[in-house]
Amino acid sequence: MFNKTKSPAPSPQPRADNGSAIPPLPDLPMPGGSPAAPARAPSPAAPSARGLSTLSADLQFEGGITGSGDLQIDGAIKGDVRVGRLIVGETGAVEGNVSADYVEVRGRIVGGISGKQVKLIATAYVDGDITAEQMSIDIGAYFQGRVLQGRREAPAPTPAPAPRPAAPALEPAPQIIDMKGPSA
Repeated sequence: MFNKTKSPAPSPQPRADNGSAIPPLPDLPMPGGSPAAPARAPSPAAPSARGLSTLSADLQFEGGITGSGDLQIDGAIKGDVRVGRLIVGETGAVEGNVSADYVEVRGRIVGGISGKQVKLIATAYVDGDITAEQMSIDIGAYFQGRVLQGRREAPAPTPAPAPRPAAPALEPAPQIIDMKGPSA
């Protein structure tokens, strides 16, 4: 009446040099064709886990960081940071200007922040001006500075010509009519 199908035998997992199994990456299939758990789509507001670079809590970096990828800072940076998306973790600190499309601050930034979307979480400490299209500040976050609502730069509209002052009214000029006939 009911047929019970056998599940396929598990394929052998690749092993490291020390004999332990190597776990698959979360969004890539295992070698040998067995699929891993389906990767969930990242939310549009949060950076994706794939391609996220991390500066760990025990690292200190001096100098600027530039790139188009995602960066999480749990350590300390002295210099400007310009990336695609940025998360400053609770142990993270940046001393310099920050520029990214998405900025989430849980740690400390001393310097200006520029981004399309800026979030200050309750544990954030920010001392500097913020320019953002969208901004949120949780209760408990410390912020000292100015907030400027910025938009993407659109082409500047051409200024309309200034209205000219009204000319004084003039009497109509007399019309001259030639009453002579055709000359011969």
